[in-house]
Amino acid sequence: MSVMKLLDSILGNATGIFTVVIVLIAVLFNYFDDPDPVKYNSMAEDTKTLEENFRQQNKSCFILGASGETGRMLLQDLLGRNIFSKITLIGRRTLTFEDKAIENLVQEVVDFEKLEDYAASFQGHDVGYCCLGTTKAKAGTEGFIRVDHDYVLKSAELAKAGGCAEFHLESSRGADKNSNFLYLKVKGQVEAEIEALGFDRFAIYRPGVLLVDRQESRPAEWLARKFFGAVSAVCSTAMSIPIQAVAKAMASNTLLQPEQKTEILENKDIASLGKGAGQ
Repeated sequence: MSVMKLLDSILGNATGIFTVVIVLIAVLFNYFDDPDPVKYNSMAEDTKTLEENFRQQNKSCFILGASGETGRMLLQDLLGRNIFSKITLIGRRTLTFEDKAIENLVQEVVDFEKLEDYAASFQGHDVGYCCLGTTKAKAGTEGFIRVDHDYVLKSAELAKAGGCAEFHLESSRGADKNSNFLYLKVKGQVEAEIEALGFDRFAIYRPGVLLVDRQESRPAEWLARKFFGAVSAVCSTAMSIPIQAVAKAMASNTLLQPEQKTEILENKDIASLGKGAGQ
């Protein structure tokens, strides 16, 4: 056998083995699937009708974390639907946009270390969206806790005090206040503490690995996205989701009426509501 044929044989076998491994892992992930999907009493209604009915209520909203991946996608989706009479972006800096059509957005620049001084920025909103977050690798342990817990919780407290009735929080799959893993424990703690604030409606979104090409470099996440992207190409999985689908789900879910005051949307729920996005 020639050298070239030998190499072709080796590569072919390696590819076959890799495919088999991916399929087996996908089957394993599907075995440990999400709980039964969240049920809504308005799911059967036409989307356009829901949007028009919502639009007539003349509601306003704010977005925390609009400079991030999910926040940017959520903003685009909400603008496309035109369901809010006013959208306010709350963040540490003023954002610039190439699209002239969104220049009329209200932007509130705040110092997250002194949020009490910016209570007015959180007043007068009907719906709040929080896509705020960082990583331990980027901000360190204390920085991560400060952003993903302290900033998020304080923002929710100010929003509730300012009259906000509905709060949507991007969390993480596996979030658990009793977890031994810091990331999941912090996510679970802030979920529980915001629920205790008593919003009329509190929606928690727990996506799996976010499939997105971030502007910043996160090697571990890059490897995970490539891996789960390969898995998704072979078989649907409850472990990953395109980031566009998360944003679409958050916007779509705003139009619906859940059966419970607090709702937890696992990855499969999010994928269902965000179907068709990120394809």
